[in-house]
Amino acid sequence: MGSIGTEAPLDRDREIAMLQQTTANDRRKRHPNLPAWQEPASVPSQFVKAAILVVLAVVMLFPFVYVVSISFSSTRDILEGGVTLFPRHPTLNAYRAIFRGNIVSNAMIVSIWLTLVGTLVNMVMTITMAYGLSRSGVPGRTFVLIMVLFTMLFSPGIIPSYLLVKELGLLDSYTSLILPGAISAFNLIVMRNFFMSLPQEIIESARLDGASDWQLLKNIVIPLSLPVIAVTALFYGVAHWNDFFSATLYLNDQSKWPIQLVLRQYVLQGSSLSTMVDIPRNQPAPPAQTIQMAVVVVATVPILIVYPFLQRFFTKGVLTGAIKG
Repeated sequence: MGSIGTEAPLDRDREIAMLQQTTANDRRKRHPNLPAWQEPASVPSQFVKAAILVVLAVVMLFPFVYVVSISFSSTRDILEGGVTLFPRHPTLNAYRAIFRGNIVSNAMIVSIWLTLVGTLVNMVMTITMAYGLSRSGVPGRTFVLIMVLFTMLFSPGIIPSYLLVKELGLLDSYTSLILPGAISAFNLIVMRNFFMSLPQEIIESARLDGASDWQLLKNIVIPLSLPVIAVTALFYGVAHWNDFFSATLYLNDQSKWPIQLVLRQYVLQGSSLSTMVDIPRNQPAPPAQTIQMAVVVVATVPILIVYPFLQRFFTKGVLTGAIKG
């Protein structure tokens, strides 16, 4: 009787094991190159995921599409309440009005210049410092790294930062928008970790061939680090393009304002639009709402154009730089 009772559970376990093995074999035949947890989802689950993504995309895109629609709407559409996702009587009057004036066009030039030059300065200083902190044997490397990490925990505040910029004689100059934030501690740490994850055999081989540190950085480290460099440049570029607070503190001359400060002044604070636009005498002025939305579109589109070209580096650069090392 004892032998019969013990054989039954063994038979059940054997049948379960055989069934699992058969299922695994069938799975390998269907998807020989994929592990079990990476198999394609079922049709109902794919439909649910697609529906959720569509809803989220609509929710996120609706405000921007509505802003663009208002910017192209005519006076008749605004007065009659006919503004929809697609303007009934589209016109470029709002864009003509803001670009005839010098404020928006000059602010766009300033923002583009600040973004390009500021990002270049940021990248040069971040790359060189990250490379130095990633090399062993550099004197004072640990102390400098601790100081960098300290800045991530404590910031000086607005008043000390303003007093420092004032004492350096940088007020009302573009240098005040670039130099105080020349290196981001977060971006520096990410890039340093990426540099430390590079194959050390290649670097040591180049050193044996007589390569200097500048040659290593230029010919080996930078070409192997393009993903994290592209992502860091994107972070810096977006920060420069969207920065208005520093310009509010340090710039007094209106002709030096970037586009984001113009956007804040004339759209959020509601300053008079008559000084920003230039309208011919024989034409009626576009509605203030369309002018404001046109400025929003002008301030948003350039960074949207740049982002897709760097997106493919985003995941690889951030994850590799943050995990490895």
